Amino acid sequence: MPDSERVVGLGERSGRVGCLAALWSSVALLGSVAPARAQGLGSVFEQLLGQPLGTPEVVQFALFAGAMTAALASALWLIRERGRIARQNETLRARVVTLNARIGKLEALATTEGQRAIIWENRNQKPVIVGKLDEQTGAPEGHADFLAFGRWLEPRSAARVDHLVAELRDEARPFSDTIETRHGVPLEIVGRTNGSSAVVRFANLSGERASHARLALEHNRVVETLETLQELLNTLEAPVWLRGSDGMLAWVNRAYCEATGHAGSAEAVQEGTELFGSQALHNMAVGRQNNGSYKASVSTVVNGDRLVFDVAEAEGPFGSAGLAIDKTEYDAMRTELNKTISSHEETLDKLTTAVAMFDENAKLRFYNQAFQKMWGLDQAFLESGPDNAIFLDRLRAEGKLAEQPEWRRWKDEILSAYRAVESQEDWWHLPDGQTIRVVANPHPKGGLTWVFENLTERIDLESRYNTLMRVQGETLDHLAEGVAVFGADGRLQLSNPAFLRFWGLEEPADGKEMHISEIAQACETRIGDSEPWSYFAGAVTGFADDRDNEAGRCAIGDTILSWMIAPLPNGQTMITFVDVTASDQVERALRDRNEALERTAHLRSRFIQHVSYELRTPLTNISGFTALLQDSATGPLNPKQKDYVDHIASSSDALMLIVDDILDLATIDAGIMELDFSEVELEPVMREVAAGLGPRFSEHGIDLVVRVAPDAGSIYADAARLRQVMFNVLANAADFAPEGSTVSFTCEREQDGVVFKVRDRGPGIPPEAMEEIFNPFETGKPGRRRGAGLGLSLVKSFVSLHDGEVSIDSSPERGTEVFLRFPQVPPGVRVAAE
Repeated sequence: MPDSERVVGLGERSGRVGCLAALWSSVALLGSVAPARAQGLGSVFEQLLGQPLGTPEVVQFALFAGAMTAALASALWLIRERGRIARQNETLRARVVTLNARIGKLEALATTEGQRAIIWENRNQKPVIVGKLDEQTGAPEGHADFLAFGRWLEPRSAARVDHLVAELRDEARPFSDTIETRHGVPLEIVGRTNGSSAVVRFANLSGERASHARLALEHNRVVETLETLQELLNTLEAPVWLRGSDGMLAWVNRAYCEATGHAGSAEAVQEGTELFGSQALHNMAVGRQNNGSYKASVSTVVNGDRLVFDVAEAEGPFGSAGLAIDKTEYDAMRTELNKTISSHEETLDKLTTAVAMFDENAKLRFYNQAFQKMWGLDQAFLESGPDNAIFLDRLRAEGKLAEQPEWRRWKDEILSAYRAVESQEDWWHLPDGQTIRVVANPHPKGGLTWVFENLTERIDLESRYNTLMRVQGETLDHLAEGVAVFGADGRLQLSNPAFLRFWGLEEPADGKEMHISEIAQACETRIGDSEPWSYFAGAVTGFADDRDNEAGRCAIGDTILSWMIAPLPNGQTMITFVDVTASDQVERALRDRNEALERTAHLRSRFIQHVSYELRTPLTNISGFTALLQDSATGPLNPKQKDYVDHIASSSDALMLIVDDILDLATIDAGIMELDFSEVELEPVMREVAAGLGPRFSEHGIDLVVRVAPDAGSIYADAARLRQVMFNVLANAADFAPEGSTVSFTCEREQDGVVFKVRDRGPGIPPEAMEEIFNPFETGKPGRRRGAGLGLSLVKSFVSLHDGEVSIDSSPERGTEVFLRFPQVPPGVRVAAE
């Protein structure tokens, strides 16, 4: 039903209800007053009609008259009310027509192509979306997707729309703006409010309006980019500036402001404060005008300090831009570096080790006095910066290098160090009998540092030391003097055969240590006098604070013994006995021999101390500082620095291993090596050692096969030294096995122990080298890695300390197989176990 008809029907219905209500009110009023006034009305009607009327007639007439009066009044009111309602209906019909026309126009406007509106009736209702945007805008059709502005609007535009819509709904703040979709299409957005309603309209732009909108958006992007770049330049510590086409400052960064004493860029630009002097500015302008750019080092005063800047300025279409980098500290560091290099060269010049540095072109750049002294070359020749190859040829021509069967090949191998990444080591045996250790350290930027260490004297000392160490043990047993060492408890801990022979004693069969009181009783029985041993017992077991050396003589029958008491550490006491009945010549010979032994022991102690402190201590410091540099907490290293540090660490570790091997050999030769025997499971140890050497084998494509017999079980050995033996033998195989070959590492049970076998398919060991392969510092034919020649020597020594045996079966056709035989329980351990 139309709105106008609904309004008219409502008016007619309300009029009829009003008329009926008035009529019934009149009748009720008359009915209520008729009984009270019936008598008065009866007298009135009698006078009008001329005849008397009864009460019923009077009541009926009154009711009729009242009804007629009410009907007349209701008719009059109804006529008047209908006229008023008719006029209201005409007004409402006209209003409805007008509103329908307006709604039609608005619906037509809202559904026009290229527009879309979002309408919020109030804050508690969901918005209504009408209209449609062009497909090229990329706006989604779905209401939920359309309201998610971030999905189809450019991020900055989406954030802008969210902000404007929030202000429109919360603060009724209208707006009009231009936004951009993710497809790069500009849109016009307008927001308005009407009472509690809010409307946001999106409309496509076309023609000049679209072009203008694109220009405005592009301008905004350019401004944002410029502001971002300016913020980036503000973070630099180097002054940066922009100039206009007139050459005046247009913008400066924060570093420029700090250098010129201004609070901000605007202040510096307004005052036109320049960082450099007029002459420098003139040179910059000339450079820009002539070449389009300017680069130079310029000095100026900043905050009272004179600094030197590397200045670069470039000309552009609408002005120029400049950058100044402070290189004052860099120049100071370069000067300091040059001083450091000079200081290092002076230090190297004072060393007794020969050092020579060749540059990336293999030209001699530096040498110290020890280098010139070692090779005895003409200084003019060295100052000419000869090539490394020419230097070697010169040494050969002057007979200072041993003749090589293939000189060119040998020289190429030596010079291959220029192409190596890690340090290379070689040993040169010169014609004059000297032995030179040659180390080539490659430089990161090219070139080599050659270190020539003359080890002739050192090798001689090591040889003599090892000989003396072996002689010492034999000497003690074959001394003519009797030697006895007693502990603080008075028990005999060490003695030689001469002591037992002098006093007629026998070695205890059960291995127990004799007490000094037992010796005194035995001597009293033999010589009838216990006085000397009573004095010896007091010196050995006494509690005197001062223990000094004492000497004297005693007689055993016809034999005169000269004795001496010497206190030792840990409360021990040594008593020596010398038969002085022989001639003075024999006595002097024995004393000279004793002094030689003391000097030998002193020389041994000094050598061990020298190796331990003079080599291990600096190596420990180098390794510690290298580990500190490798730690990321100390600070980041660039790739070249990390490479240097890794080379230092690997070289330090290699040298530390050599020092440890030398000390082990010295300890073994001295007869003071102590082994910590325990039960060792063989298979875990073998696989652990094999895993540790896995990278070295895989580096050359060598397959390491480990086989352990099921009944191998365990043996009693020093676990650490057993691992060291396995490691050295496998490392030797890794160096000589052909690439892509297989190395087998097996363990089998024998009758009284086990045998380890390491087999490779390498070139084998020449027969003439088999006898010397276990000698210290014997390297034989060089493998992939040049070692110090201590590995197999240590292997043989440690296996011998276990009462084991080492043997080698080698030939060029079959390769090399090493056999390591260990007893199940070494003799010393077996006695202890029993």
